[in-house]
Amino acid sequence: MKKLINDPADVIADALAGLAAAHPELRVDQRNRIVLRGDAPVPGKVGLVSGGGSGHEPMHTGFVGPGMLDAACVGEVFTSPVPDQILAATTAVDAGVGVLHIVKNYTGDVMNFEMAAELAAAETGTEVVSVVVNDDVAVQDSLYTAGRRGVGGTVVLEKITGAAAEQRRPLAAVAELARVVNANSRSMGMALTSCTVPAAGKPTFELRVTEMEIGIGIHGEPGRRRVLLTPAREAAEMLLEPILSDLPFAAGDTVICFVNGMGGTPLVELYVMYNEVARILRDHRVSIARSLVGSYVTSLEMAGCSVTLTKVDEDLLRLWDAPVNTSALRWGV
Repeated sequence: MKKLINDPADVIADALAGLAAAHPELRVDQRNRIVLRGDAPVPGKVGLVSGGGSGHEPMHTGFVGPGMLDAACVGEVFTSPVPDQILAATTAVDAGVGVLHIVKNYTGDVMNFEMAAELAAAETGTEVVSVVVNDDVAVQDSLYTAGRRGVGGTVVLEKITGAAAEQRRPLAAVAELARVVNANSRSMGMALTSCTVPAAGKPTFELRVTEMEIGIGIHGEPGRRRVLLTPAREAAEMLLEPILSDLPFAAGDTVICFVNGMGGTPLVELYVMYNEVARILRDHRVSIARSLVGSYVTSLEMAGCSVTLTKVDEDLLRLWDAPVNTSALRWGV
């Protein structure tokens, strides 16, 4: 195992220390392992809290800041944060108008965020609404979740709801917007290699150099099928076919198209994939209104990518275009 770490037991603490040093505009609570925007709680604004296991950076810590999240809770690698962390984050961002929990659909995340919401209501009277993200069309069930997993659609949802919260929309409206984005988002991923969890020291699964895995999860879960390595155009078709048929997307629809790297794939290859995805969408007469290309929801050093399509209207596009100022996403500022 070759990794730029000191000790596997110290990876998260060391990474948070580095984040704090690189981004003094943030507040990093090492004890509770939460990352907060520096001005939280923001008066009159709904607080947005998300989080999950480490290893998916920049999700979620890279999305803390004006226009997106107020706090992110950091678990061990591929492990949910615990209720006490989530409670601390919720309390820290509560400005008296409620807090939205954005929760990816994994069993540990759902359970721990639910417990934290109950504790917040009982101990501080904070109104918390939770929205579960489940945009992955690859599988219905996995080792980590009952039902569909939350993957790339989470980034789109956090950006759009973050903008709505900045506009001082009330909690019920921001939560409903989150449900709309989730309902209109579909994702599918693939891998060329596995990843290695530092504490394990070996790849989560094995792939021959002639193989690729279709439908993988962001924790290194194997996909729905293993196939021979194909050109990008064929790989894009394998990802897009289940996405387009699931919502279903139709001629005349307008989408945000997000091509995401899994951590070990260079940007040049992601743009090759984006070109193929755009070609397929043109053939289906689905219009791309906005695009995002890059490694934003990763699985450590896994090589591969995912595609997310979110069907949008003018309000959702305006919220997507609204200013955002985080360490991983920044525009309009």
